[in-house]
Amino acid sequence: MKRILVIHGPNLNLLGEREPGVYGSDTFESINNEICEYANNKGFDCEIYQSNHEGAIIDKLHEARKTKDGIVINAGAYTHYSYAIRDAISAIRIPVIEVHMSDIHKREEFRHLSVIEPVCKKQICGFGKNSYLMGVDALEEIFNEQ
Repeated sequence: MKRILVIHGPNLNLLGEREPGVYGSDTFESINNEICEYANNKGFDCEIYQSNHEGAIIDKLHEARKTKDGIVINAGAYTHYSYAIRDAISAIRIPVIEVHMSDIHKREEFRHLSVIEPVCKKQICGFGKNSYLMGVDALEEIFNEQ
């Protein structure tokens, strides 16, 4: 059974409360339940992790290199400037899919750049909570190619 990790970055624990016009009204818990159910139906063991702290996300990425087969990450605002998270993704040898609920390319200009995109296998954005499910699908494609 493939083991995947879904990482939510800063402020994503406030989904359902935070800017529903951008992120929708589904709660953080309901989205996580949907992700896990979707992944489990594909035969994956799915762990969900959220942190508002850059170092904690880096530590989780490092840990995952020995315990997981793939990662779906929504690094939140860290996407746009965290070279430390970028370097952590680059250092591990498991596939990482970058996801965003909103279309970062159609939002404020500072959100257009993703410093982690070049070290991820794919970027998926603009599909709301379905971006996560599409990230799981992208991992499945990679696993099937191996």
